[in-house]
Parts: sequence; structure tokens; C-alpha cells
Amino acid sequence: MAKLSQDDLLAQFDEMTLIELSEFVKAFEDRFDVTAAAPVAVAAGVPGAPAAEAAEEQDEFDVILLGAGEKKIQVIKVVRELTSLGLKEAKDLVDGTPKPVLEKVAKDAAEKAAEALKGAGASVEVK
Repeated sequence: MAKLSQDDLLAQFDEMTLIELSEFVKAFEDRFDVTAAAPVAVAAGVPGAPAAEAAEEQDEFDVILLGAGEKKIQVIKVVRELTSLGLKEAKDLVDGTPKPVLEKVAKDAAEKAAEALKGAGASVEVK
């Protein structure tokens, strides 16, 4: 029997129906005692690997205003500087805390906004 190249095998698979290909995979698994399951579960089970490294690094952050503190007017001014809100909308946002001030912004922008709000006396959380 002549040995088939990889391209020849792929050409044969191209001609198969999904049912035929499924049956072939089952027969291949039985004959060689292997499985066609994806090895993702093995990679996730590595002991000692921090979950943060396994997941993608977060690149979008939300700045959440938790409270205005004693300098509510200063916080409203900072909220207006950070957003395109008018005076009434900014006041409503500050009065209705906890509320997001900025959503899905870069890390440096979120940190700068949080520092500005904290400088005005607000309680802030970056998620």
C-alpha cells in the first residue's frame, strides 16, 4: 500500500460528509486509544499558576463614584471636567452614588480620574 501524504489525506477528508468524518474520528480514537478532546482543561489545571496570568490582562476599567464626601461641589466640578455632563446631570450623578463616572477607559485614564476625584474629597473605586 502506498503511503499517503498529508495533503492527500486532507483531500480525502474534504470529500467526506460530516457524518463520515465523525465516524472516521470515532474509529481513529478506538484504534489508537486516543481522544480528540481539546487539551484546554489540562492547561487550566496547572498547579501554582495564578488565575490573573491565565486570563487576559484587563485593559478597560470603570471609575465608580462611591460617595461625594464633604466637598460635594468640588466633586461635581471634577465630574463635569471628566465627562461631558452638564451641571444638573453631574449633580444627579453625585447625588445618586454609587454610580460609574467613566466606563471602559484605559488604566492610566482611570487612575488619573480616580486621583482627581479623591483630591476633591470623593470616595472612588476603580474596577
